[in-house]
Amino acid sequence: MVYAIVRAGGRQEKVEVGSVVTLDRVKNVQNGEITLPALLLVDGETVTTDAEALKKVAVTAEVQDDLRGPKISIQKFKNKTGYRRRLGHRQELTRVKIIGIDKAEA
Repeated sequence: MVYAIVRAGGRQEKVEVGSVVTLDRVKNVQNGEITLPALLLVDGETVTTDAEALKKVAVTAEVQDDLRGPKISIQKFKNKTGYRRRLGHRQELTRVKIIGIDKAEA
């Protein structure tokens, strides 16, 4: 089994070929594909954590669609002052499908 831990939008995600991952919005996508930097690679019994070796690893993903996350309600209240504030937020997200984990042999 081959899988990798990649950095995606300030977080780390465990990905395999064929898995679908939701990331923070990715802009300026070329040909509908992006490359994610690998932080760890597991290939059967071999675990690679060396930074120089991981520079040769290419984790490619295909962008499926852009979407927005669930609405988050934010309410602020201060007692006895009449201060009430109600806000909302929806995070912009991108759903990607991992299409390849390629490691170049040196």
